[in-house]
Formats: sequence, structure tokens, C-alpha cells
Amino acid sequence: MIKAGIVGGTGYTGVELLRILAGHPAVRLAAITSRGEAGTKVADMFPSLRRRVALDFVAPENAALEQCDVVFFATPNGIAMQQAAALVAAGVRIIDLAADFRLRDAAEWEKWYGMRHAAPELLAEAVYGLPEVNRAQIRKARVLANPGCYPTAVQLGFLPLLEAGAVAHDSLIADAKSGVSGAGRKAAVASLYAEASDNFKAYGVGGHRHLPEIRQGLSRMTGNEEIGLTFVPHLTPMVRGIHATLYARLKRPMSERDLQELFETRFAGETFVDILPPGSHPETRSVRASNMCRIAVHKPRDGEMIVVLSVIDNLVKGAAGQAVQNMNIMFGEDERLGLDTLPVSP
Repeated sequence: MIKAGIVGGTGYTGVELLRILAGHPAVRLAAITSRGEAGTKVADMFPSLRRRVALDFVAPENAALEQCDVVFFATPNGIAMQQAAALVAAGVRIIDLAADFRLRDAAEWEKWYGMRHAAPELLAEAVYGLPEVNRAQIRKARVLANPGCYPTAVQLGFLPLLEAGAVAHDSLIADAKSGVSGAGRKAAVASLYAEASDNFKAYGVGGHRHLPEIRQGLSRMTGNEEIGLTFVPHLTPMVRGIHATLYARLKRPMSERDLQELFETRFAGETFVDILPPGSHPETRSVRASNMCRIAVHKPRDGEMIVVLSVIDNLVKGAAGQAVQNMNIMFGEDERLGLDTLPVSP
């Protein structure tokens, strides 16, 4: 059994990890930390976990995390990097759901996140956990950077086009929408029901923290060429879901049939990527509570512009589910273990 600990078990990604890992046949939950809720039964805070999780929240210093095989950090940015080195030295494998290890360049990270990086020496060995791209490296990873929700949807949508050199990489556009759970489980005016409901807005147009992560990932797909990307995120009045509408200009003639075949071939062996039939329009509700990414590719009016539609659940394939998928790879388990859950509808 894989002995797992979770640092920061009270947020939305933390409870998603609990939900998935509680039903994982190869995992034993050993510790769940929370400074503010130490001593509280997990099932008292999250009644959905009654009779499945019998643990109490514990303060991080009392969690004996060094005795775990793997520790998930479902914490705000800047926490995992403070504890990672000691845990790695103790032989624990780290999966960080925040952004501490996503960027290779410490100076770039510090520019976007506004704090000093506490473990720059680990950035060089940290593996970016997008399984469809880095599966071989993930198997050996000691420190794994779980991708962000927007970056997952955007990178998977552009992946076949960039790997094949089919589109210009200097003028990509990602127009993406997220449900309010992407803002986290905290008291914030913008996330209040009266503020978010019956409303739709863009944000972070001048520069969102996920932008350098997306550009870095897309650049790797092109052999490290510079990427020109316009990324605009939006907040939508729903709880879960990411919908990314992606635009790219063809470099050479390709028919709709060629494009469909390109996507189907690239993801043919991927359990958690579903390429829809031609003419499809994926919906966020078709992936709700699942680890699936559904993609459709379009060539409007047989022109040069390609439109890719990519949808995920931001808390599952965009966070906790992908983290568990990475854990399965790291420990030699079937990637589907604990994740073979059908989306919920309605």
C-alpha cells in the first residue's frame, strides 16, 4: 500500500484528493494537516466523507509526514517549497498542486509570484506532471509539479498541432473560462454568490500567473522555440469546469479529416483524453467530477484558422485527479486506479 499524506486538506483540491484517495485500492491515508482545524474530524467538516475517512486533521508539525511514501501539497503557493527539501531527504516523494515547482527559472517564478523561492535547487529536478507529455520522467520523479487547471486544458488542446509543427507558434490565442471553485475555498468578495452568479467577466488580461507556465509547456512541444500566446481567463457563474477555446493559424494546408486524424492518433493511447467526432462541441458538464479532458477540433469555413475546444473539471483533471494520476505513474500502478469515475449528470 502507498502511504499518503496531504498537507492542506480543507480546501477544494484537498477535499477532492480525500474523495479520490479514500476510494483508491492501493492507498492508505496516513495524515491530513490543517493548522486551523487541528483536532477536528475530517468527516465532521466534510460529511460526504463519513464512513470513508476516519482521520482527524492534525497540525503539520505533528503529522509525521517523513514516514509517508508520498505527500500531496494542496496548499497556497509558497508552502511546499518550504518543506520539500527535508521530505525529499527523508525519501518521501512530493506532489505539489500549487505552483512552487512549475517554472524552471527561479527568477521568472519570483517575478510572477512576488516572493523569494525557498528551494531553487529543486527546480532543476522537479518534473512537470502532464502525463500525456512527460510520462517517462514522472515515473522517476521525486518532486512533481502538478499542472494548473488552465494550463492543462490549454496545453492538451494545442499539443498535437505544435508537436506536428502544423501551426504558427507566434500568434496562439487561448480564451478560457473557469468556474468559481478555481478561486479556492476562501472568503473573497468576487466569489460570493451574489457577485459571481448571473455574471460573466474576464480577468488577468494584462498577465495571469498561469501564462508563463503555459508558454513554458508549449515551448517544449516545439523544441524550445519562443511562443507567442495571448491568454485571457474568464470567470463564469458555475462551480466546476474549464472551457478553453484555442485559436491557431495553419502553416501548411490540412483538411478537416487530416486534423481529426492528427488529434485521434496523438491521443489514441490516452485513457483520460477523449477526442470527439468532427463537428462536436464539448460541454463542461460532460466531464464534471471526472479526470477526463474532452477535445474537439474545428476548421471554420475551411480557412487557415484552427479552433480547438478543450474542457476539463478544474478540480479533478485540473488538480486532484491529475495529481493521483501522477502518483499512480510514480508508483507503478495502473493510471486509472482510483480515477475510473464517470462524470456526473446533471
